[in-house]
Amino acid sequence: MTSKRPAFCIEKALDADIPAMVELLAGLFTLEADFTPDAAKQAAGLSALIREKKALVLTARQENRVIGMVTVQCLISTAEGGEVGLLEDLVVKKGLRGRGIGTALIQEAVRWCRDQGMTRIQLLADRSNTQALVFYHHTGWQATQLVALRHPIPMKQS
Repeated sequence: MTSKRPAFCIEKALDADIPAMVELLAGLFTLEADFTPDAAKQAAGLSALIREKKALVLTARQENRVIGMVTVQCLISTAEGGEVGLLEDLVVKKGLRGRGIGTALIQEAVRWCRDQGMTRIQLLADRSNTQALVFYHHTGWQATQLVALRHPIPMKQS
């Protein structure tokens, strides 16, 4: 007798999903040297993205449990002469990877970007996360010659 794994579905995230998504992000951020898990900050960011008209937060669900997520938001590119998407926070629960969940999340994010009239979607990946880099390569992403840099902006003193 073979047991069939329950199917998953991709849905827009709701506020009620934030605790489960924060947990997923904590796992992701432990793999990425540039980020530190901070539940309050991640919850605030997710809440803002859920409300943002030019952003989309998707969840993958199995039996009504959040098992994966991705976010995408709009940027304006002078190179493209219009809007492009920035994909972030793609993560699938450990033990459920390799089942098409991440691919389905990306496909839905790309579909949303296309529907918004965006001409490109881009992402940043941790160069030491070889599993993610292989996944992105196999799903059609191309490396660029660009290097990501960032500069912190100190909070104003009251």
